[in-house]
Amino acid sequence: MTTLLVRIRPPGTGTGAEAGPGAGRDSRGPGLDLEAFGLASGLHPDLVRRLVALGLLDAEPDASGRYVLAARAVARAGRIERLRRDLGITYTATGVVLDLLDRIDELERLLRARPACGEAHRPPVS
Repeated sequence: MTTLLVRIRPPGTGTGAEAGPGAGRDSRGPGLDLEAFGLASGLHPDLVRRLVALGLLDAEPDASGRYVLAARAVARAGRIERLRRDLGITYTATGVVLDLLDRIDELERLLRARPACGEAHRPPVS
């Protein structure tokens, strides 16, 4: 059995800043360096750099100038790769697709939080 060790750095422990909005829409959380992120996501660090350059993943330089990505961005990287592999969507077009999927998720969340139309105006039953 192979064990995967990933270095996760909590915020404020010398990494500088964590990933921003494109990496899961929350900039707080532990950060991963490029190598650790690559291991966790199954992507080569050069591909991770490319996704950062394309704006698909957000990364911030730490105090030493190395990229740090939010651990939450691993799921986003998986989604990016599935879109490319399964649907043949290019990396440059993936940004638009991800924005639309994020918007759909947000609208569905708002819809679930809202009471059904008939429930809000229904008179109490006696």
